[in-house]
Amino acid sequence: MDSKIKEVFIPGPAGRLEAKYFKSKKNTSPIALVLHPHPQYGGTMNNSVVVETFNTFMDNNFSVCRFNFRGVGKSDGEFDNGQGELADAAAALDWVERENFDNSHCWIAGFSFGALIAMQLLMRRPEINRFIAISPQPNTFDFSFLSPCPTSGIIIHGKNDELVPEENIIELTNRLSSQRGIKVDLKSIEDANHFFSKNIDNLISSLNEYLKKETALY
Repeated sequence: MDSKIKEVFIPGPAGRLEAKYFKSKKNTSPIALVLHPHPQYGGTMNNSVVVETFNTFMDNNFSVCRFNFRGVGKSDGEFDNGQGELADAAAALDWVERENFDNSHCWIAGFSFGALIAMQLLMRRPEINRFIAISPQPNTFDFSFLSPCPTSGIIIHGKNDELVPEENIIELTNRLSSQRGIKVDLKSIEDANHFFSKNIDNLISSLNEYLKKETALY
């Protein structure tokens, strides 16, 4: 593990949240929070997609945090069907903001179930400037709360996602993009499944490209 990445424990609504945190050397660097997949299906902050998303933010000079939802790893509490996990994410963002009160921009990213929680947090926190939703599941979870979607972002999914039909992703992207002033990019990665198990490099490349494009003026 990079020696600059610290293990921290964040005060959460159900107790301590186990987290990994990287602080950029520049006080005004943008900040990011990365959310992991479903806790009841083995999701943790050490999921490869979550780790690589975290690392990509780090490589682009963000101060970035990933953490375990309640009941996962060393985090206190137990699974709470999304409501508690949203409260955990809000507490983690509070902590990152306190650590970086001069931050220039605020990003939220999530993978699978984490994408749902990320988008729910987006609706409650007007300081979030961009989102990254990786393998969201609009066929499983209701995303109708995104009306209107308050900020631009990107949806990344695998063309061979075995859990989510592509038409559901396209419909979600089109619905969010129809709002004035909001631009939602869609990146479909060829031959990739829901977990990007054999296409993680292509995912990293897409993340890196989007981050560099959107932060070019920072």
